[in-house]
Amino acid sequence: MNPMTTIAARAARDAGKLLLNYFNHMEKVEVQAKQANDFVTEVDRASEQIIINAIKKAYPDHAILAEESGSHAGNDYLWIIDPLDGTTNYLHGFPQFSISIALQYRGALEAAVVYDPLRDETFSAHKGGGAYLNDHRIRISKQKDLHGALLGTGIPYRDQRHVDAYFGMMKALIKDAAGVRRPGSAALDFAWLAAGRTDGFWELGLAQWDFAGGALLVKEAGGVVTDLRGGDTHFKTGNLVAGNVKIHQEMLKTIKPFLSDDLKA
Repeated sequence: MNPMTTIAARAARDAGKLLLNYFNHMEKVEVQAKQANDFVTEVDRASEQIIINAIKKAYPDHAILAEESGSHAGNDYLWIIDPLDGTTNYLHGFPQFSISIALQYRGALEAAVVYDPLRDETFSAHKGGGAYLNDHRIRISKQKDLHGALLGTGIPYRDQRHVDAYFGMMKALIKDAAGVRRPGSAALDFAWLAAGRTDGFWELGLAQWDFAGGALLVKEAGGVVTDLRGGDTHFKTGNLVAGNVKIHQEMLKTIKPFLSDDLKA
């Protein structure tokens, strides 16, 4: 790991200890609704503060964008933090959640860490340096087409405007695929894609902190992440498709008939 990735990994592991301490005692955790089907807990906020404190100690001039506390002014370096990706899973005791930390420099992704506290798996990447799971290099799968592919996704739960289009995409994709999985933590979905555990991924309406770290993992593992038409608006829209080059192209072709004018933006 380079120094910035090392700082992020240490911060993620420290925050992960906090998440695990509360995981089996959820009856003691205060929960608030941010919007429909979107929740925040005192654990999210405490995890975020651990990460912010670690970053500010190492890089006091860097800017921060964190899910719960928003923007913190700084220089051209921007840390993008999701302190608990998969909060609904976490609240239900469903064992699939993670911490995501990404670093941008002037808009370009430079470093990323996605940490799974339950499995003690640290996925990391830095620009031009490859992607890793703990100390081992990872690569995206070599699946050549959708026949037999295992796809990951996230079902829209905040914004329901495109739910019919989404299920049309799923119906078309699942016809040839071996299956579709919706575990509930987008950051881990990307990390698992980078590690070859799935072959492709698509989702609508993600926030930057949901996928910034994962997007670099996939790229450094040899994959592609784009918007629904193969362009680069996904950081603006949160609508995206990812996979190796061949799977990515097949997925784009398959979902194209279901793209409304809004989804083409």
